[in-house]
Amino acid sequence: MAIFLTGATGYVGAHVAALLLENHKDQLNLLVRAKTAREAEQRLWKSMQLHLDFPRFYEFLKSRVHVFCGDLTEKHFGLSNDDYRRLAETTDSVIHCAASLNRKSEKTCLNVNLRGTLEVIKLAQTARDLHGLRRFSDVSTVAICGQRFSEVVQEDESLDWNRSDYDPYARTKKFCEHMVAELLPDVPHTVFRPSIILGDSRFAETTQFDMVRSFVFLAGLPMLPFRPTDQIDIVNVDFVAESIVTIHQKEKPLHDIYHLSSGKSSQTFKVLTDAIAKFQDKNAPVFLPFLEKPFTKLNNWLADNFRNNPIGQSATLLKVFLPYITFNTVFDNERITGETGKKPVPFSEYCYPLLQFSRAGNFKYPHTDWPGDVSGAGSIPLNNSISQVSVARS
Repeated sequence: MAIFLTGATGYVGAHVAALLLENHKDQLNLLVRAKTAREAEQRLWKSMQLHLDFPRFYEFLKSRVHVFCGDLTEKHFGLSNDDYRRLAETTDSVIHCAASLNRKSEKTCLNVNLRGTLEVIKLAQTARDLHGLRRFSDVSTVAICGQRFSEVVQEDESLDWNRSDYDPYARTKKFCEHMVAELLPDVPHTVFRPSIILGDSRFAETTQFDMVRSFVFLAGLPMLPFRPTDQIDIVNVDFVAESIVTIHQKEKPLHDIYHLSSGKSSQTFKVLTDAIAKFQDKNAPVFLPFLEKPFTKLNNWLADNFRNNPIGQSATLLKVFLPYITFNTVFDNERITGETGKKPVPFSEYCYPLLQFSRAGNFKYPHTDWPGDVSGAGSIPLNNSISQVSVARS
């Protein structure tokens, strides 16, 4: 039996997969959007090399990983009836990490987040009906809380259907939580809501740069249009992934919903900017909160009119994230810290190495190709590592 993990080629999903492979004994069923086994292997290697060297990765691929080449948004993931049944028969729990973080496109969020989650739920229902399902873990987001200002939000107070949402991502993820609760009422299910995920506290390298670009841009400004005492809830991805794995593997977690956040310990803008200034031996920026509205208007204008140059691209990203930066809202994390005994690492302690790595690499991770002849990557024996499944639909 295996854990069915979606999103293993994504940032959080790859962290979760690596932890499960290194620290647990479970087999993993991975859905990878690919047309061939060769493409799937290469995509997995690209996502996992942040965590594993190639010999270790290849060892897991041969012994404990079962890859299903498919598409989250297709019926039965685009698999043949036999392969879909094999996936259901061998799945005893689900960790659903896959999602579209495209906060601008309603269409993309509807397709990936809503239709995709519905297909994962249907797979879970089939597995439940065949042999029972141990747990369904849904990786959501604190963004489902809707528009807020200067609050400390508890888990059971986050979902409020009467509040407006900031973007399609938040809106669709909110409904995904609702679908899991409504369609799997007899399956133990857990909802994880990470806050703003920025970097790994253990090393500077990252493969996820959208929010990092905004952070680096803001870190380079001599003036900031924010209130210095406002808190910003940033959490390290290693804390998020370890929390997901720990709770998912427990027989009886204490709660159904967990905020994976820095909570009341979230640092203020001033603490973060002072830390960066100290690392760089420079003066900290000046805070001019009265410029927030003019700054927002200017940024939005740059985003709308200079989309094809670096300034416009940075402005576009900042336009998306500004509501989450300026709403001075944090998400209580006492459930997860109390149950696991682990706390997130303050962003000020690892933000500068992340900034340096991102700037030095021009916001790109130096991926390495499959060792040796890349064209032979697909020649791996398809015994226990890659299931002979149907090609994903285009």
